[in-house]
Amino acid sequence: MNKGGFRMGIKYIIASSFIIFLLGVLGISLNKSNLIIILMSIELMLLSTSIIFIVTTMFYEQIMGQIFTLFILTIAAAESAIGLAIIVAYFRLRGKISIKLLNTLKG
Repeated sequence: MNKGGFRMGIKYIIASSFIIFLLGVLGISLNKSNLIIILMSIELMLLSTSIIFIVTTMFYEQIMGQIFTLFILTIAAAESAIGLAIIVAYFRLRGKISIKLLNTLKG
């Protein structure tokens, strides 16, 4: 594989992944009232780290980062499923989705 052309592309991919990660952090920090947006922001952050792992393993020609990416995506899917189940239960209980009244789910 020609690494000369890949080195220029890797900078742009890592920069775009960093921007995606920052969007996830901003989504969590700026919006503290909507659970769905917070879950989507966490998914963005996990996706950006997965992109970095895949790009660096392609650059160094190793497979451990790709295997780790599979674990990250599995955890992200489980987090989405459990988070959405909690949101549905909360919506059925209260009729609206708000983090301020989330104390009612303590048990």
